[in-house]
Amino acid sequence: MNRIIPLVLAVALFMENMDSTVIATSLPAIAADIQTSPIALKLALTAYLVALAVFIPISGWMADRFGARNVFRAAIGVFILGSVACAMANSLEFFVLARFFQGMGGAMMTPVGRLVLVRSTPKSDLVAAMSWLTIPALVGPLVGPPVGGFITTYFSWHWIFLINVPIGIIGIVLATRYLPETPSAETPPLDYTGFVLSGIAASGIVFGLSVVSLPALPPAVGLITVIVGVVCGILYLRHARHAKNPLLALELFRNQAFRASVLGGGLFRIGIGAVPFLLPLMFQIGFGLTPFQSGMITFVSALGAIGMKFVTAWLFRVAGFRRVLIWGSLLAAISIAVYGLFTPTTPYPLILAVLLVGGFIRSMFFTGVNALAFAEIPAEETSKATPITAVAQQLNIALGVALAGGILEVSTKVHGGPLMLSDFHVAFFIVAAVAALAALSFIRLSPEAGNAVSGYKARPAKPLENPAPSS
Repeated sequence: MNRIIPLVLAVALFMENMDSTVIATSLPAIAADIQTSPIALKLALTAYLVALAVFIPISGWMADRFGARNVFRAAIGVFILGSVACAMANSLEFFVLARFFQGMGGAMMTPVGRLVLVRSTPKSDLVAAMSWLTIPALVGPLVGPPVGGFITTYFSWHWIFLINVPIGIIGIVLATRYLPETPSAETPPLDYTGFVLSGIAASGIVFGLSVVSLPALPPAVGLITVIVGVVCGILYLRHARHAKNPLLALELFRNQAFRASVLGGGLFRIGIGAVPFLLPLMFQIGFGLTPFQSGMITFVSALGAIGMKFVTAWLFRVAGFRRVLIWGSLLAAISIAVYGLFTPTTPYPLILAVLLVGGFIRSMFFTGVNALAFAEIPAEETSKATPITAVAQQLNIALGVALAGGILEVSTKVHGGPLMLSDFHVAFFIVAAVAALAALSFIRLSPEAGNAVSGYKARPAKPLENPAPSS
């Protein structure tokens, strides 16, 4: 397998995934510098997510129209300009607009990068290639908080964004040199009605859930925007049934492997999406650790994710998608539930071991579920599959954070006091149960699903020994 292509893509995606979380630990410093409150500044986090939700749906059409490599390089360029604008921000309004602009670049990087990988990789090597591309999504959110805390403490919060400039330039140079040329193709006219409806639907749900989980605005605003998003989502479903070339091709859900990947992977992401939110908070509020200390502990999960890439392809080749994803979702859910048993008296080596194994299993699962989405999709349909999977990921992660925040809110109201360690334990048990539900989607999978990608060959049934003579 040619590792250069997934590594080039992974550099850009790591920059994006780390940046989306690195800002969290720096909110107080940024807020003090631009003379606003940390709560109000959380609108900047939401603005980035909204930009992703609005522009991801057109990423596939853009890649076909202008060439995937060209769009990928342009996306990095927009992300760099947005990063510079964030560093120059001197007011809340400027900073929110800069984060939205930065999100426009991020919206294209992940789905288009995945599209480049799928189109340039033989089916038989897709699992191994995806294992490299999955690492940024797992490592970025874990590396972000400690890196953000370190840069803000010892340098300046501006460098959180300025560091993206050299990384992005290197990404553009490497993409130009190593990514295959992807010429533009004949494309149908852009589905403007679908773009508007899908954009309002996805951004309304993501914005509403973000407001509910990070209350920078009254919760009623979040509830209203979620309702608007759901209504527009229903209208899009009606539109897609009659449109000649809908923006999001829902007919792909007729494919069993694609459907299981999106729906089963979605349930799992809701559970996993809550972990980067809950774990650092539990270590800081329940254990009394500093943000930097909690970040260094959770970083162990990233080491597990990196270690998994060396055996992922072998596992799927030996056991197949169905078996690995069923057991992977259940074992990962168990590891999340174990987090709910941690207390300040739990030996730290044991905590680190559990986090390491959890990162190992989640890396295996995400590699498989991402590869399964494209396992049975024809090459000419991949540009339609990438935006659907990317939109679903953003929605499910937002649902996970909102679910975790909602559980903590309800739990504190039940006992009528501030957040306690037991509140986090309850939250981990509930999100683990949600993640375990993903196994139901994979139980229905055919044992032969995605065999062309995994290389798995089911053993033929053994003939009966000493069959009875026919009469």
